[in-house]
Amino acid sequence: MSLEELISTYGYMAVGIGTFLEGETILVLAGFACHRGFLEFPMVILSAFLGTLFGDQLYFYIGRIKGKSFLAKRPAWRSKSARVMSLLEKHQVLLILGFRFLYGLRTVTPFLIGASAVKPIRFLILNIIGSFVWALIIGAGGYTFGNVLELLIGDIKKYEILVFAILLFFGAVIWGIHFTRQYLANKGR
Repeated sequence: MSLEELISTYGYMAVGIGTFLEGETILVLAGFACHRGFLEFPMVILSAFLGTLFGDQLYFYIGRIKGKSFLAKRPAWRSKSARVMSLLEKHQVLLILGFRFLYGLRTVTPFLIGASAVKPIRFLILNIIGSFVWALIIGAGGYTFGNVLELLIGDIKKYEILVFAILLFFGAVIWGIHFTRQYLANKGR
């Protein structure tokens, strides 16, 4: 199976699952795949929007149901959760609209918002707006990256596997650094 067949067969599903869990790297890759003609941009944005929306809603409701008891049992989370709660008190709308742009706080923030007094309908409406804006900006960033790379390199076709591999590598490194820091921070407390 060629790279094009692999991406066109599983690309939208990968974007939906990837953005449900975290998302930036997979969405940049999908934006680049759109530039290369493997995926359709509107479908990538829709997949990313739905993935991140459903993921955030799930984390919100888990926080709503189990958040306070979960936090009470984890003193190591107190400083990060206190920081998010402080931001939530001062800038509720901006935090709900923009938390997905704060790398490292993307999955924990909807959980903490769920543990707060934010009403579910308010979170849903702001989450819909924020999810769409995030999907559009990050997806367009990947597409633009493809345009810029093509301007710099010229015939990008012969380098596309290398570009996908490099993007995956850097995404994995960033993800690994983030989770290693989290692990070490939690272990040290």
